[in-house]
Amino acid sequence: MALLRIPDEGRVLSDPEAIRSHLSPHGIWYEQWPVAGRVDRQATAEQILTAYAPELDQLKARGGYITADVIDVTADVPSLQAMLDKFNKEHTHAEDEVRFIVRGSGVFHIHPNQGPIFAIEVMAGDLINVPAGTLHWFDLCADRDIRAIRLFREKAGWTPVYSGSDVAVGYQPLCFGPNYLPVGTPRAATLPELSA
Repeated sequence: MALLRIPDEGRVLSDPEAIRSHLSPHGIWYEQWPVAGRVDRQATAEQILTAYAPELDQLKARGGYITADVIDVTADVPSLQAMLDKFNKEHTHAEDEVRFIVRGSGVFHIHPNQGPIFAIEVMAGDLINVPAGTLHWFDLCADRDIRAIRLFREKAGWTPVYSGSDVAVGYQPLCFGPNYLPVGTPRAATLPELSA
């Protein structure tokens, strides 16, 4: 289940309806699909797409998406950091960024036209659609593990268009551990730090 944080307001939302209510004015939609017992952890991309075919067909019809694939990112992926560096800077896409998380987790930071930056940590079972043209960036969580279904109208539209802003460096990709704060914000010591 997702968590949504608004660091500038010190707010955390964990209730799915509250998350949807916060995202909706920004054109972002969020859903939860069941994952328990649907696919094995080591299922092939084809098995995953088959298992979620009913939901994917509805989503394709609703959003005009024509294709879906599965991305599998682990800490063992060669040149992982270079790949992540393409998406952890503020950017937009010419088409929606639609992700259903099958395994693992990551954080979408959203920089809306109005209001403070917020971050949504997505986990297994979460579906999110970041509309075309939305300023955002993405980070993996510390375990660097995510498997997701991606939907496209056309893959060329998914190329990042960078804003040139360095706002992303002010936010730590902590995946909402005990202290999720913008970089440079004073914080209390955690228990492991106190015992060191």
